[in-house]
Amino acid sequence: MKVITEEKLREELGRDSPAYYCIPEGTLLTPAAREYLQQKSIRIIQKERQKQERDLKKTKVKPEEMTSLKDDILVNKAHPIIRFRGRLDSLQALIVLYQAVLQEEGENEKLLEDLEEILCILRLMMRCEVLGEVFRYESILGLTSRQLREQSHDPLKNYGIAPMQLPSWKFGKGYAMLNHLRTAVRETETAAAEAFCINDTCIRKDILEGLNRLSSAFHIMMCRYQAGMYPDKN
Repeated sequence: MKVITEEKLREELGRDSPAYYCIPEGTLLTPAAREYLQQKSIRIIQKERQKQERDLKKTKVKPEEMTSLKDDILVNKAHPIIRFRGRLDSLQALIVLYQAVLQEEGENEKLLEDLEEILCILRLMMRCEVLGEVFRYESILGLTSRQLREQSHDPLKNYGIAPMQLPSWKFGKGYAMLNHLRTAVRETETAAAEAFCINDTCIRKDILEGLNRLSSAFHIMMCRYQAGMYPDKN
């Protein structure tokens, strides 16, 4: 599958500003390229659909093994992007489940609030992926992208927690849940790489970077939990 990046688009169009840009069949437009066309008020249209999709339009019947990728584009449910969306959906569901359990266990409200913040960020990521928008965030847990990396890489300096510790049940149920969520983010990131990295070109670097930072965020929450920054209500 071919990919049209913003750089390729700029080279192709030069100083021209056509009324519309036609995407060839079997080609993907990166979010940055799509945003560039939108900024120049160039309408984006698809050149043609596969014969199977044209037949589906005529019959108006969607086979059970297919689902909507976007607009009227149908793909097999095993499509890499559909698998990624499934992982992202499962991750959100796991956070909601653990929020409910932690609330019943009497865990600290700040822990629940931090999980809610991450849940909202994941929902934004889902929306941006489906609509082809660029995924952006200002901070996670009050930390910028750079701060997330720095604090995650040096837990001793920032939280007094020894680095490279193996997770243990001795650290508590909340800690174990946060560790599970961290691994779930990693699995979602792997699914994203399979979906969006094509021929050594990543068409959704924004999503891959976002998931990487969310993994750091969960590691930081684990450190905060160990450091007693999420004391329970009891």
